[in-house]
Amino acid sequence: MTIKYLISQLEVCYIISYSIILTTFLNMVNDIIRYYKDIIPRNMVKKVKPWMVSIQNYSQHVCGGTLIHQQWVLTAAHCKDLPSLSSVSSVIGGERGTNQIHPALKSKVKLNKKTVDVKTIPKSQQKIPDGTKCEVMGWGSTVANAAVRKASDVLREVEVTVLNRELCGCYYNSNPVITEDMLCAGNKQQNRDACQGDSGSPLECKKSLVGLVSGGTGCGNPKKPGVYTFLSKKHLLWIKSVLKKHWNSTTL
Repeated sequence: MTIKYLISQLEVCYIISYSIILTTFLNMVNDIIRYYKDIIPRNMVKKVKPWMVSIQNYSQHVCGGTLIHQQWVLTAAHCKDLPSLSSVSSVIGGERGTNQIHPALKSKVKLNKKTVDVKTIPKSQQKIPDGTKCEVMGWGSTVANAAVRKASDVLREVEVTVLNRELCGCYYNSNPVITEDMLCAGNKQQNRDACQGDSGSPLECKKSLVGLVSGGTGCGNPKKPGVYTFLSKKHLLWIKSVLKKHWNSTTL
């Protein structure tokens, strides 16, 4: 049933894409809806997530992260763009340390050295089927309106569904182009989404870490789903190589 729905939506999307005027009009309508339905309903996380990290700049939350191996936090590459690395800290303590950036410019993955409990990364990554139910969590804003967004005081989570990449690319008019190193996930219900401040936070599917919050347009618009970095085989190999180099681990 889900496959039929996705194919149907994809066909409709392609038809719309042939009409620039209609597409522009629909985008304008979506923008109007986004501003008038502001609240992002996300549940407080009930279970303790000791591997969840709030990356902070002068004690202000800026990004999420995941403790993946003793002293290392996995987060989005653009979370490194802070005024001063000396001001960066974590809510869970641990020494400030070295940063490793994936050498591929298109990568959205970053490792940041810290201390404490961990979330195990997959030994290998499988294809995530369209329609898979996943959870995204973080301290991001619960308000869609950019003018009044602020970080949540508590860790929250929401269920999202993995979308067909072609359909997602159509929603975004191929800007960005949705590659095999990316995932799109959203919710048919309005305003259920990751939002500003959730960048770098984990996307879990069946309790497995599969991606990181990367971007999107606005928050909570079903026709502008969240865009995630997919922890593909090449990302996992790079992560493991960095951990082995700096931690001298043979158990990854």
